[in-house]
Amino acid sequence: MRKLCTPIGTQVGYAGVMTALEKGPRGLRRGRGARERILSASQQLFRDQGINGTGIDQLCAAAEVSKRTLYQHFTGKDELVAECLRRFDPDILPEVFDRTDLTPRERLLAVFDMRAPLCPFIGAAVEIQDPGHPARVHARNYKNDFAARLTDTAREAGATNPEQLGEQLALLLDGASARGRVLNTEAFTTAAAIAAVLIDNAIPTAAAPAGARAVKS
Repeated sequence: MRKLCTPIGTQVGYAGVMTALEKGPRGLRRGRGARERILSASQQLFRDQGINGTGIDQLCAAAEVSKRTLYQHFTGKDELVAECLRRFDPDILPEVFDRTDLTPRERLLAVFDMRAPLCPFIGAAVEIQDPGHPARVHARNYKNDFAARLTDTAREAGATNPEQLGEQLALLLDGASARGRVLNTEAFTTAAAIAAVLIDNAIPTAAAPAGARAVKS
């Protein structure tokens, strides 16, 4: 996966009263940039200490805003968590899937070069028990969309069963992310080696690179 929970925008130092003001979502006045600071601080804290381990008071202190300001932008922590996930990777890893300088097979393997801590979508699903929670719903949709992009790329690469390969690679990625977090080690190198075998076995010999054909022979 991509680098997880990268802060959105730049965290701005808060020096007393903000002079630039604009209307908030409920017609209330607020300091310009407060919403971005709240999201940036939230992503950092959720990544470092978990969703359940992060309180509203701590979020406000890190973002340098009052509780009143936070609730002008978000109805509560649930909405804030969901928005952090929505902002994490809205276009489904375009820095890999949208590259035109790589073949489809190379794009499938490049996904495993995105080394990062625990996937935030997995983390949210583990910490939040309610399957109907907006963050859980978004995490589920993201994982389905990610597998779909892998499937589309596998189809471009000429896989005989692109749906199966896409699901296999998605499972392998999630497993590497979770195992790396549990063992505090790097698991994506091994996952990439397994992915190469899965990909080459799924692509007919005629569509596989010469090096791969030689290895299979």
